[in-house]
Amino acid sequence: MKLSRQFTVFGSAIFCVVIFSLYLMLDRGHLDYPRGPRREGSFPQGQLSMLQEKIDHLERLLAENNEIISNIRDSVINLSESVEDGPKSSQGNFSQGAGSHLLSSQLSLQVDSKDCLFASQSGNQHPDVQMLDVYDLIPFDNPDGGVWKQGFDIKYEADEWDSEPLQVFVVPHSHNDPGWLKTFNEYFRDKTQYIFNNMVVKLKEDSSRKFMWSEISYLSKWWDIIDIPKKEAVKSLLQNGQLEIVTGGWVMPDEATPHYFSLIDQLIEGHQWLEKNLGVKPRSSWSIDPFGHSPTMSYLLKRAGFSHMLIQRVHYAVKKHFALHKTLEFFWRQNWDMGSVTDIFCHMMPFYSYDIPHTCGPDPKICCQFDFKRVPGGRFGCPWGVPAEAISPGNVQSRARLLLDQYRKKSKLYRTKVLLAPLGDDFRYNEYTEWDLQYRNYEQLFNYMNSQPQLNVKIQFGTLSDYFDALDKAAAAERKKGQLMFPVLSGDFFTYADRDDHYWSGYFTSRPFYKRMDRIMESHLRAAEILYYFALKQAQKYKINAFLSPTHYMGLTEARRNLGLFQHHDGITGTAKDWVVVDYGTRLYHSLIVLEKIIGDSASLLILKDKNMFESFSSDTFLEMDSKQNSQDSLPQKSIIQLTTNEPRYLVVYNPLEQARNSVVSVYVSSPTVQVLSDSGKPVEVQVSAVWSDERTISKTAYEISFIAHTPPLGLKVYKILESQSSNSHLADYVLYKDKIEENEIFNIKNMIKDVDAITLENSFVALWFDQFGLMEKMRTKEDGKDHEIKVQFLWYGTTNKRDKSGAYLFLPDGKAQPYVSQNLPFVRVTRGRIYSEVTCFFDHVTHKVRLYNIQGIEGQSVEVSNIVDIRRVHNREIVMRISSKVNNQNRFYTDLNGYQIQPRRTMEKLPLQANVYPMTTMAYIQDAECRLTLLSAQSLGVSSLTAGQIEVFMDRRLMQDDNRGLGQGVYDNKITANLFRILLEKRSGMNAEEEKNPVSYPSLLSHITSSFLNHPVFPLTINKKFSSPTFELLSEFSLLMSSLPCDIHLVNMRTIQSKVGNGFSDEAALILHRKGFDCQFSSRGTGLLCSTTQGKISVQKLFNKFSVESLTPSSLSLMHSPPDVQNISEINLSPMEISTFRIRLR
Repeated sequence: MKLSRQFTVFGSAIFCVVIFSLYLMLDRGHLDYPRGPRREGSFPQGQLSMLQEKIDHLERLLAENNEIISNIRDSVINLSESVEDGPKSSQGNFSQGAGSHLLSSQLSLQVDSKDCLFASQSGNQHPDVQMLDVYDLIPFDNPDGGVWKQGFDIKYEADEWDSEPLQVFVVPHSHNDPGWLKTFNEYFRDKTQYIFNNMVVKLKEDSSRKFMWSEISYLSKWWDIIDIPKKEAVKSLLQNGQLEIVTGGWVMPDEATPHYFSLIDQLIEGHQWLEKNLGVKPRSSWSIDPFGHSPTMSYLLKRAGFSHMLIQRVHYAVKKHFALHKTLEFFWRQNWDMGSVTDIFCHMMPFYSYDIPHTCGPDPKICCQFDFKRVPGGRFGCPWGVPAEAISPGNVQSRARLLLDQYRKKSKLYRTKVLLAPLGDDFRYNEYTEWDLQYRNYEQLFNYMNSQPQLNVKIQFGTLSDYFDALDKAAAAERKKGQLMFPVLSGDFFTYADRDDHYWSGYFTSRPFYKRMDRIMESHLRAAEILYYFALKQAQKYKINAFLSPTHYMGLTEARRNLGLFQHHDGITGTAKDWVVVDYGTRLYHSLIVLEKIIGDSASLLILKDKNMFESFSSDTFLEMDSKQNSQDSLPQKSIIQLTTNEPRYLVVYNPLEQARNSVVSVYVSSPTVQVLSDSGKPVEVQVSAVWSDERTISKTAYEISFIAHTPPLGLKVYKILESQSSNSHLADYVLYKDKIEENEIFNIKNMIKDVDAITLENSFVALWFDQFGLMEKMRTKEDGKDHEIKVQFLWYGTTNKRDKSGAYLFLPDGKAQPYVSQNLPFVRVTRGRIYSEVTCFFDHVTHKVRLYNIQGIEGQSVEVSNIVDIRRVHNREIVMRISSKVNNQNRFYTDLNGYQIQPRRTMEKLPLQANVYPMTTMAYIQDAECRLTLLSAQSLGVSSLTAGQIEVFMDRRLMQDDNRGLGQGVYDNKITANLFRILLEKRSGMNAEEEKNPVSYPSLLSHITSSFLNHPVFPLTINKKFSSPTFELLSEFSLLMSSLPCDIHLVNMRTIQSKVGNGFSDEAALILHRKGFDCQFSSRGTGLLCSTTQGKISVQKLFNKFSVESLTPSSLSLMHSPPDVQNISEINLSPMEISTFRIRLR
């Protein structure tokens, strides 16, 4: 009876809240319609527009009200459940832990049902070519194709061009790797600067000569050292169309291992440089050397305003299939696009390589003869036995006909009579003589061909856009006749093979130390960019000159460029010479130090109560990072915060995410008796754990403290740490297996020589069981009480005993993986604590740690796995971690592409093992009707699912030989490498069998946010102990956002835009937002998320806290283009999967 009375009272309260809210809304609706700028396309100011704005405003208020009510409703449901079920105690040997009383655990995540439609409707579209189907169709039998070894014999009729001549564009180019066999600077010094210098002279000699360039990193370096006449010459070559900038990114990036954050950032860096120095906007993209191609790149190019793109390195069997069906030119559409808004025209080169022997036609023996750098007397000739031959009046007829035959054959693989014939190779045109040899010989061939009407050919030098323009014209003429020229394609082009069973799946993992460092650099750069722009606004407001000097902005620019350089397809891929890798690493390392200073200074300015105090601290570092990396090839080490009893130390925790967050913060302090106080002075629960100097020795000078920090979205929160006895401070307990260590006067340590019980860990979401080696065996999900077999094990791959072996690029295994057998039984250490518990096992080559957080939020729902891998003493081995389960995924699994989208995969029997390995940037999963098992990753690595129920991730590879792809060395510069993952098991509902066949899939919201937490950890900053607390006053917290952004919207970056002149900053920033596509078939109860979804709508005036938006205008992704009728907008509206950039000005 008592219970029903409680509900009656509660129900009445809700009713009152609703009525009162509606009254308030109507009241506010009369008086308070928005004063901000009106939305685009609204009526002239008048009665109608006022009414419309009132209605809009009412709708927004209603939506907010609904959110409040549904939160209350869910609290009631949870409350009633807890009353009905009675108090349940955790089965673990420790309490539920801090944070369990949080309201967040009671709140169900509010998802607008309309936001679920996108994922459920996707997959119904049917492009003409779906790459998953293409793989079913291709036999992969690799027969000998004759002169075109991987293709077929091409035939044509002599009269095919009688009605419409063949139009040929010969496109001279030079492929310049910003680091590979030499460093970026060495290549520039020895080769690239001469290419530019010769270009200026040689193109001016004849206006019909053309050239194109892609890598802005090199162009920018040359620009800085040349005189004004040379600069003017370049501008005039661009203006008259003799020189074209293609793509215009900082580099030509790899497309398998980079995160989309970096792909966008290097594109913006290149395009901003071009805008400032040359005033040009690239419109065609040229990507000839990345080892496989991702649709993420085609999406980003489309969003940046490109209409055409070109790719080259695609599996030879796919090229042959496309050539047979004349689908080498197509509109590339995203898998998830239900219309055609993402379509971009794509040209695929048909043959083995982008060099001259493989670009004029199918026979490299003939094409090589038309690479005039190879004429006898030069440094290198043609490997096919027939030398190149200079053109003279005596041989021009026969040579022209021989070359035209190749052009005609190549054109038979395409649907129009417009042909692209690239003319270049790596670092070509660096010698004066080559310009003359190529251009003069081709000019003679052109003159002859164009003067013979019976040949029906029109041939000239051109740039990539010249070709695409002519192609568009031809296609438009066909469209008028009612013919649709080009098919629509969806899917990706991984994993690449260039011949035989030589699959390029090794580089997905090569040099994993730097792949991890890349991700750390990204999270630091993003954190620095966002804090810097807001701090800059405060510095302008309070006239803090020390912050307004351009030093920090120049440091940011350098960091953008160093990160951009590393996205190059021989950088992040791990496929460069050892000393080149060190050069990339050193650049990243120096920029990390600079970014830490920018983060510290920006956070200081924002958190200081008196902004003018900043001037007195600016010469020193006021806020410091809690960990330091001591060299480019070492792992970060935590600093020890020295505590005293009389003077508190301040910890400022920065949450770089756009959602409020409850995260565990761990720092090292000098004393085990410690108290942590929140901003209100209230003690918080703390776990004190031992710091282990090695696997068996406890440090006597350092202790780890862990607590749950409640941080606002994009916000700073201050905590005080004191040396003091506290009832809120809890020591961790230790149990050691297979070994014994001495008693410790502080920590309770239990030695287990014989195995007694199974090792278990649990929190309020899951319980885990481990075997005697300390490896996970089983997981119980508390929500439904079900046990799931989830086994972790390590395995080795060797390399084949054939002539060609694994190397930096290729993975050529000697068969299936063999179980990892440790020489000694591993030492196992179990930690149990109030905030987290973990099992650590020490193998010879891996220290493997599995941790559970005892927290009611996001971090408690997945299992953290970290591996410290050291294979510096093994030969020709690759180490993998395999997760085995009973998930019946058959041969299907899913990997992400660049952290942006999910690509379904199929493990195919007809392909060799190495072909079934795919790139994973942030996650991979397997699923059946019951559940989904996801491996989330904090670094790019290779991944596969070779048997049902398994996910296998490559962690490092050490290979003693070159794989004959030009690098000239193996991979043996291995480092002690940290790999970080999360394992998430989710229950599925509402799935049908047809859905499994869809070419598209989405992570759950929980999975998205867990991935964000993993890739964007909180930053703990300590106040330098030189500064004592009486000298400064801090705000208790500072949130940059007014409230959490919707759960499915990620703030990719807020990047201060460069000034028009000099090296400084402008008043504007590029605000980049991404609305994620997510799957609603997963429970979102109790996720601990303090956000909702809003169908992609964000009110601009409600976006920022303490800053008002002066202007916000839409832009293309890389800031190259603005809409023609651009005006201020008051509401941001994003479609699912959309990434958009806005120019924003705050004050």
